[in-house]
Amino acid sequence: MTKLDRIFETLPTELYIGGDWRPGAEAARFDVINPADETVLASVASATAVDADAALDAAEAAFADWAAAKPRERAEVLRRAWELMTARLADFARLITLENGKAHADAMGEATYAAEFFRWFAEEAVRADGLVPRGPSTGARIVVQHKPAGIAVLVTPWNYPAAMGTRKIAPALAAGCPVIIKPASETPLTMLALMPLLEEAGVPRGLVNVLPSRRSGALVDHLMHDPRVRVISFTGSTQVGRKLLHGAADQVLKPAMELGGNAPLIVFEDADLDQAVEGAMLAKMRNLGEACTAANRFYVHEAVAEEFARKMTEAMGALKLGDGREEGVDVGPLVNADTRDKVHAFVEDAVAKGARLRLGGRLPGGKGFYYPPTVLTDVPETADCVRDEIFGPVVAMQTFTDTEDVIRRANDTEYGLVAYVFSGDFRRGLQVSERLDYGMVGLNRGLVSDPAAPFGGTKQSGLGREGGHEGMHEFMETQYISAEW
Repeated sequence: MTKLDRIFETLPTELYIGGDWRPGAEAARFDVINPADETVLASVASATAVDADAALDAAEAAFADWAAAKPRERAEVLRRAWELMTARLADFARLITLENGKAHADAMGEATYAAEFFRWFAEEAVRADGLVPRGPSTGARIVVQHKPAGIAVLVTPWNYPAAMGTRKIAPALAAGCPVIIKPASETPLTMLALMPLLEEAGVPRGLVNVLPSRRSGALVDHLMHDPRVRVISFTGSTQVGRKLLHGAADQVLKPAMELGGNAPLIVFEDADLDQAVEGAMLAKMRNLGEACTAANRFYVHEAVAEEFARKMTEAMGALKLGDGREEGVDVGPLVNADTRDKVHAFVEDAVAKGARLRLGGRLPGGKGFYYPPTVLTDVPETADCVRDEIFGPVVAMQTFTDTEDVIRRANDTEYGLVAYVFSGDFRRGLQVSERLDYGMVGLNRGLVSDPAAPFGGTKQSGLGREGGHEGMHEFMETQYISAEW
């Protein structure tokens, strides 16, 4: 057994409910596949409504004591979780690579980012500030405080199996809420592996519960319709988010939705092209482009379009494709065959409509869900990849000449998660950034994600914010008491 596989000697694969590992009520299981070679990594228990009820009972029993705990007590548990995870980053990175496919260096970046949410919200847990103003007309004191909302259901995606979980767990625990996590069925192992660490950090039994399931829709719907649940936090596609919002309306749940994106990346003629290419590679190729923050539509001023395309093609062409566990690999496999085939369909559609294929664009043979780094230029507005997320290692370039025109084109989408702007004129960069209808903008940067920043979008890219001071408030309700003294 290789070092990479030893993690499976102790890896839990059952449901985690009330601090115990248990099989599903119906004893159903499903396989988790390694996208690099299509082998079975593990068989995992599949939860049903009966298991959901058990998790709800456990969360309800843990709620009162945790909500009443001093903020510093909650903070210390989260701080210990950060310390423990930081000491085990390499193990988590190996597991992320095995079930998700991303290259080891990319997985190490995710594991480090994931751990930081525990540290950030350990610090935020003691800063749930209130107010005691005086009513201008009544003279009454208005005592404002923030209270834990209640049980939170957390639904996480496969593209960041560690970070998308900790980005929700940490603020929920900091706020005083118990959680039930439904990880993506493609990548449940990382979240299950996190539970012994949280136990060691001192998280009370029942406060965090994990329910992998192949029947995700039915399970989450059942949870959302239990009156004990007060928050639904979801990261994933806009299509699924809409369905969850419909379901959340029945119980008037507090929703936190981080949904799809269609990020524009704008390169002006005065940009430092080397800086722009470096930033574009970050914005495009983190997690192989399988990210809602991935640059999707490249708009490059025609005066520098050819030079930028040449530099970008060289950078993409220098990336090594292969099993993410292997030394020197930059680009691992996509998560599954459907994702790979969808990416290839985007490329074929763009080429058929007149785009120029400069690099890649061909399906490799053999096992694994690989797709090569690909560069397209002269992509027409009618190409499917202009309207939808590519979610893969494909650069799709268009040109522009007029600032007003590129702002209009960049905003011409139902999505509004993140945009990227590269310009040597900082004033113009800020002016353009303010006019982009996006929740986040990277100005001369290809990376916007930061535990200290309020991550989230506008339009159909979601509701609410994760990270920053705002992230904890997604799991709290504001109460005021009117009094005189």
